[in-house]
Amino acid sequence: MSRADTLHFRHNQAILVAAIVAFIGALPLATARWWLLWVLLVPLAVAVWSWRAGTDADTRELRLRALVGQRRIPWERVAELSGDARGRAVARLDDGELLVLPAVRAADLPRLISATGRELTDNAG
Repeated sequence: MSRADTLHFRHNQAILVAAIVAFIGALPLATARWWLLWVLLVPLAVAVWSWRAGTDADTRELRLRALVGQRRIPWERVAELSGDARGRAVARLDDGELLVLPAVRAADLPRLISATGRELTDNAG
């Protein structure tokens, strides 16, 4: 699959802006003493997480991306997609494992399903 065929879900970019502001705000503290430099790692980690974390979907698989890793799940393993009480999208796998899809809301499920190339079915009735 080409990159153009992949649907990307990412967190709001305001988190990245907040991390940059926190980094700048932490500079005076971190430069006051050499052993306080680690303070800069916190907003840096938040910035990298906000840029990288999320869910990618194409016709073959789901990719759940985190700060330092990713998990690939073929669509054949996904038994159900639904929303939880907090409005997040959740995937139930064929072995019963529940996965919260990063940066995907329950309202985004129709778009996510359309990325699979399959039809949306309603099993509620």
